[in-house]
This record gives sequence, C-alpha cells and structure tokens, in this order.
Amino acid sequence: MVSRKENNNLNNFFKEEYNALKGYVRSKIEHTSESDADDIIQDVALRIFSRPKDALPITNIGGFVYSAIRNKIIDVMRVKKERIYDEKTLEQLWSDFAEVFYESMDQEYSENLKANLKKAILQLTPAYRDMIIAVDFEGYTYREISEETGIAQGTLMSRRHRALSILYKELELKK
Repeated sequence: MVSRKENNNLNNFFKEEYNALKGYVRSKIEHTSESDADDIIQDVALRIFSRPKDALPITNIGGFVYSAIRNKIIDVMRVKKERIYDEKTLEQLWSDFAEVFYESMDQEYSENLKANLKKAILQLTPAYRDMIIAVDFEGYTYREISEETGIAQGTLMSRRHRALSILYKELELKK
C-alpha cells in the first residue's frame, strides 16, 4: 500500500479532480459500455492505491493519474470487439429477446411489443443498455465483458439485472 502522505495527496487529487477526470474519459470514449467513466476512474484509483509500499514514489500525481487513465482507456479500446449482424439476424435477435422477455408472445401483438421493447431499451442509461445489447444480442459472456472492460463480473450481472427490472417496470406501464 502507498505511504500515508502519498495516500493523502492521492485522496485530495481524486476529490478535487474527479469531474475533470470523468470529462477526460468521456472525451476519449463515447457511446460504449466502456465509457462508464466512473468505473474506469475507480479501477485506476484502486490500482494506484493498491501499489506496494516499496514502489517508486509518485512525484507528479496529476501526470501519473492521467497517464494511468489514458493507459486504461487504451486497454479497454484495444480489446473491444465489434460484432456486426445483418438486418435479418438483428430482427431475429429482437424477436428472440422479446419472446423471452414477454414469455409467451401473441403473434398479433408481437410487432407492437417489439417496438415498445426497442424503445424502452434505447431509453436505458448507456451502461444498462450496453449490458443488454452485449449479453442478449451480441452473445458476449460476463467473463468476456469483464476481461475486456476490467469491470467485475458481479457488477456486470447486477447492471443487467437492474436493466431488466427497469424494462419490466417500463413495459408494465404500457400494457
């Protein structure tokens, strides 16, 4: 662990610069699940605060933190995979998800239900929306997402669970 003085300096830096750090992360990666700036900053902070006591002291805290965040962003972007599907495959994925989501779907209402589901998913916050898309449409496992983003699998599962809860509540209102 870092020394007490270094710990205090780091704490003060993160308190004073947190919003600037979030802005920096958001300026580098937009509209992806990795853009969850809080998670990236917290991961970097955890790694910095967990440094061994015998590590070289940090002489320029700002430069060190921004460099660490930049490196984390590069790592996240380097492992990001794009999965592109044709229109027919995407439509089938929507149908499959809607069927699972609504359990038994009456054919006469299926297009309306799919439209409502799409609209509700698009209204989710990016972190929740990206979890639904990554797991339910792109076929990523929690392990793959965790390895790519550095976010714990439990956190990812919780996000998806919360996203599904929000969707259920939103769609219950439209019945």
